Order: sequence, then structure tokens, then C-alpha cells
Amino acid sequence: MVAPGRQAVTLAIITILLLFTTILWKHPSGLLPAFSQQSSPDMSITHIVMFQFKAEVSPEVIKDVCSRMLALKDNCIHPTSQKPYIQAASGGQDNSPEGIQNGITHAFVVHFASADDRDYYVCKDPAHLAFVKSLDGIIEKAQAVDFIDGVY
Repeated sequence: MVAPGRQAVTLAIITILLLFTTILWKHPSGLLPAFSQQSSPDMSITHIVMFQFKAEVSPEVIKDVCSRMLALKDNCIHPTSQKPYIQAASGGQDNSPEGIQNGITHAFVVHFASADDRDYYVCKDPAHLAFVKSLDGIIEKAQAVDFIDGVY
């Protein structure tokens, strides 16, 4: 007969082995996808936008563009909920000492709950599309990079 303490340890080990076997069966590439948020289809999206303003653009116009960019957080309305859908927005003028900005002077970080929200923002949101159109003649260069945190 097995001692009660030893029986509990044996049962725990068998349970853990069964758990790992099940995970590896569903995720042959290893344990990381099973425990990672990478496998969730509704991960939040971080959208980074960087601008280089044309040399002749005044500081007042630059400030106005930056204010309007940040105001999109409240002005972009979800077509279904009829509420603002941008989770967070921040931005400002570059102050990096690295010297590798390649002309970029301002950067903005916008957070979306899902890729669907980001896609609506980029392709269909009337407030965002009007903002983009208003940049004609003001922006020398624009870059955008989007990512899901932890997805490499």
C-alpha cells in the first residue's frame, strides 16, 4: 500500500504529465503558444505614426496638426457602438539624441482593441480620413508601423 502523502504526489505528477501531453498534442510547436497571448485573435494593436513636416510649415500649423491627431481619440466613432473606440493616444516632438530619425520630427502612438478597429480607422473612419486629407502639402514624409505586443 502507498502512503497517503506519496499517493498525492504521484497523482499530481500524473496530472501534470497529462496536462503537458494535452498541450503538446494541440500545440506541437511547444508550450509557448499555449501559454502566450499570441494565440488570441483579438489582441490589441499598437499603431505608431511618424511625421516629417515640410520645412516651410510654421510651428503653429505643426501644433494644430499634432492637436488634431491626438483629438482623433475622441473624434473617431465606432460605426456599431457609436462611441469612441481608440483606447489611448499619445505623441509629441522627437527629442532622441541618437541621430537616426531620418528626418522624422514627430511621433504618435495609438492603441486599438483589435485589428478590426485599426482597419476601420485606417480605411473607413471619416474623421481619420479627413485628417489624413488635411495633411496634403504639410507632411514631407509619413511612416506607420503596427504591432501586437509580444508577437515576433
